[in-house]
Amino acid sequence: MRSYHQIRGAAEDCHKTSFRTRYGSYEYLVMPFGLTNAPSTFQMTMNGIFRELLDKCVIIYVDDILIYRCSREQHLRDLDAVFTLLHKNRLITKGYKCDFLKQELEFFCHVVSTEGVKIDPKKIKTIQEWKPPTNIKKLQSFLGFVNYVRRFIPNMAGLSASPTDRLKDHDCFWWGEKQQAAFNQLKIALTSSPVLRISDPDRPYEFISDASDIAIGAVLLQDFGDGLQPVAYESRKLQGAETNYTVHDKEMLAIVHAFKTWRCYPTGADVTVRTDHRSLQYLRAQPNLNPRQIRWLDFLESNLHYTITYKRGANNIADALTRPTAHTAAILVAQTSPLLT
Repeated sequence: MRSYHQIRGAAEDCHKTSFRTRYGSYEYLVMPFGLTNAPSTFQMTMNGIFRELLDKCVIIYVDDILIYRCSREQHLRDLDAVFTLLHKNRLITKGYKCDFLKQELEFFCHVVSTEGVKIDPKKIKTIQEWKPPTNIKKLQSFLGFVNYVRRFIPNMAGLSASPTDRLKDHDCFWWGEKQQAAFNQLKIALTSSPVLRISDPDRPYEFISDASDIAIGAVLLQDFGDGLQPVAYESRKLQGAETNYTVHDKEMLAIVHAFKTWRCYPTGADVTVRTDHRSLQYLRAQPNLNPRQIRWLDFLESNLHYTITYKRGANNIADALTRPTAHTAAILVAQTSPLLT
């Protein structure tokens, strides 16, 4: 779309957009680019126009409109509804920027298809050519991108722990062999990232969680008829006092963090949580809980239908999400259907 310039400015506010050139003074009659509230104003306008279609067959991010359906016939009806609303509200699209009836398309650094979601191959090439950071800003840029695609990266927290620690040294930046090794492992994980399946709210979910001395992690899975497949990965470093938690509390924190992160997925659905910490399967029956554990249990009980089961650590894929090793990323992403047996 032609976006901002299709939004008429209020007559009493046009003078606020005025600017001077050697040819004279001018002011915008439409919403210009660069205004602080322009993105939110345009997003609010689009949400209002497509309110009845949002999250049913349409996703809108500013001036990008994604229309989706399982059947071709219904998809054509949705297209007609979208263009009817555009025409009714006098919004113009650019034909050369439109793609129709696609089974695979690019959308915000991702490739979305009938198989699932993966990182855009163009971004993978950029990652492969990414040079080691030489200052704080370049490191922040790299870690910012890594964080954006973190749900594709097994063991993201463990792999990024060493480079992230360098952000603390604002006055003296240095880059050692340990940081370079972690940097290389992150690049391997990013360039070999798996295809994540699109979740099906009608199917049960399964979490596999784990904790180590430095991080917590989990993987969200669903069985689509061909074995359990990953929907998303999640991991983060333990912070501050969390590093002093008992093993039991670290393992419980991993479960709570996973549920909070993926709260939009399992709402109302049955969830099986698999952990390698045996005592957690008796969590509801434990007579003596500390205040922190009571808060966590209250969160779980009030929001979710879940069952905690025990699985030995040797067979727990989530172990790799919290314990960085030289080959973790390559091993995890090489696993194919069925992911678990």
